Amino acid sequence: MPRTVAIVGIGNMGWAIAQHLADRGWTPIVRDIDPERAAQAQARGLRVAASAAEAARDVDTLIVCVVDAAQTEVVLFDAVSGAATTLGAGACVLLCPTIAPADVERFAARLAELGIDCLDAPMSGGPARARTGTMSLMLAGAAAPGDSRRDLLEAMASPVFRISARAGDGARTKLVNNLLAAINLAGAAEALALAARAGLDPATTLAVIEQSSGQSWIGSERLRRALAGDLAPRAHVSLLAKDSRLAVEMARAVDADVALGAAAAARFAAACAAGMHGADDAALYA
Repeated sequence: MPRTVAIVGIGNMGWAIAQHLADRGWTPIVRDIDPERAAQAQARGLRVAASAAEAARDVDTLIVCVVDAAQTEVVLFDAVSGAATTLGAGACVLLCPTIAPADVERFAARLAELGIDCLDAPMSGGPARARTGTMSLMLAGAAAPGDSRRDLLEAMASPVFRISARAGDGARTKLVNNLLAAINLAGAAEALALAARAGLDPATTLAVIEQSSGQSWIGSERLRRALAGDLAPRAHVSLLAKDSRLAVEMARAVDADVALGAAAAARFAAACAAGMHGADDAALYA
């Protein structure tokens, strides 16, 4: 399998993936609309493309790591700069953003019309784990494109979960996971704020929680940083606000009662409305 791969979107996650793959002997061709991030990639010795179409030219696999469905649409299907204008038949697109299942299905269908494979491949674990190849990847879609790219997928992530052959099931799984993440983080922030209001030391309380029944990975990871005043953005409030909203919309579409998820989604929406959309989601504690 060719060891050159295109990555469009080198924000926190895409940049971590690009660096890790470069360290593992792959040749990433990267594209981002942020000139500073592009300059950073160039300084790192990576090839920087001027458009998604340029990045995708003559590569076997395109990894899309942008934020949402609207950005994904432009990356893939813009009439001038879209990757679909240069990807050849038999190439494969890995859709890594957290987007609605219906959008995954729509993109996969349009790519199939062009003879391009699509793997629904949302990721989880954050930039630190992406940088070391230990994030998780949720794969859905036909088996053959993933099987032929096993080396790349296993370089990117561990574990790699094979969800199903139905495009959109990766997105469904990711939304279920992220709804629980939102519930856990909102709950942990609320509980620790209660501890502080009740006159308890928040750090001591968190240490107790971490060794007791209230522990959650996201609560510990985020609130440890919040208490230390380390709010450098790794995952913006706006991302979990988007993901929890999409999860609640999916729940409504299948007539599922997600009262706790809706409450958590409302917390993140309120944080965005209060001007915290660009902050790390650990700032929810505030």
